[in-house]
Amino acid sequence: MPDILHIDMDCFFAAVEVKDNPDLAGKPVIVGALPGSRGVVSACNYEAREYGIHSAMPISRAFKKCPDGVYLPPNGKRYVEESDIIKGVFLDFTPLVEPISLDEAFLDVSGSHRMYGTSIEIGHAIKKRILDVTGLVASVGIAPSKFVAKIASDLEKPDGFVIVQDNEVDDFLEPLDVRKIWGVGKQTNKSLDKLGIHTIGDVRRYPEDEFVRIFGKHGQHLHSLAQGIDDRSVNPETERKQIGAEHTFGEDQSDMAEVERIFLALADKISSRMIKKGRRGKRITIKLRDETFKTVTRCRTLDRRIMSTDDIYTHALEIFRKEKLAGKKVRLVGISISAFEEEEQTSLFAAVEDDQQPEKIAQLVDNIRGKFGKASITRASLIGLKRKGRPEREDDDINDKCDDDESNDAYDRSEF
Repeated sequence: MPDILHIDMDCFFAAVEVKDNPDLAGKPVIVGALPGSRGVVSACNYEAREYGIHSAMPISRAFKKCPDGVYLPPNGKRYVEESDIIKGVFLDFTPLVEPISLDEAFLDVSGSHRMYGTSIEIGHAIKKRILDVTGLVASVGIAPSKFVAKIASDLEKPDGFVIVQDNEVDDFLEPLDVRKIWGVGKQTNKSLDKLGIHTIGDVRRYPEDEFVRIFGKHGQHLHSLAQGIDDRSVNPETERKQIGAEHTFGEDQSDMAEVERIFLALADKISSRMIKKGRRGKRITIKLRDETFKTVTRCRTLDRRIMSTDDIYTHALEIFRKEKLAGKKVRLVGISISAFEEEEQTSLFAAVEDDQQPEKIAQLVDNIRGKFGKASITRASLIGLKRKGRPEREDDDINDKCDDDESNDAYDRSEF
């Protein structure tokens, strides 16, 4: 009997909005940027999906498809409140809970059978408990591994419940679209399509050594998943993978000096959050979206961990200036820091090495802002900065991927 559960809330953000306002029931609800702005859809309910709307769609396109829909800005505080209640339900059944985002988690129930019954009985009990205490609907996938459980929970949405027994994994995976594999995004899918690979079964039958020759180490990972091999355990100690922020310009931006000022503002915001969390990161990622909506990410792994505004800004700028935008205007920019190491806070006024001085200054600035407000101290170059457009989005756990291949790895997903 498989012991890994993947539980995913159905249309979570939109469902919370309908819960708070029952008059919205049966109407297409779209959560994200508001019509007339330049943002995207964060989430929508199934009524909206019938119009062809989906997450990450430009809000202007969504409005053309469904002008009579109900468009709401995200209410992060409410989503966190409901998410905490749902996590509490999980912990009633097992301590082995690995949250992936606000609306989904992996559970290992191997130690819960004596008290709560089989994995199937536990899955049904959790699903019912969530509905009873929140009024929200969850879909459940039960399988021998995270990879298969994640796919299973998605197959019969909404209100799904799919079980994949140990001896059913091969037959279960065989006909599924290859894009169901974590790590197969647009670019990888194009390459697979040229090889005549369209299903997970096609990957399974492709010679492994040839697959690895074509796709390298990434190919080894994909080929293993296609065989149903995923030895990753449910890790309740998983911390946020990255801290980041992004900004959508009110108008497509051709002034690179203005773009760089936004990079500085984002670096300052991220540094402040890292200081509060006591984190330093060794990996920096920038995100760029141009006027054609083409989005790329570029990463750099550093030789030391950083947390100061100056360090974050310097490295982000170096990566950005290497990008050839071919005359295209910039629509969105973002920065994230990952590869953390927990750090102990030390006195701001203790003796420090020269290379630690920027961090101490950053900590001091953050303390001043905490006491006197965010506007009490700022950089001269940011005075008068006009931030028209969508406000900066703070992202813990936004996708950490390089180049322009889109990953569908659930470990890094967030809807914010």
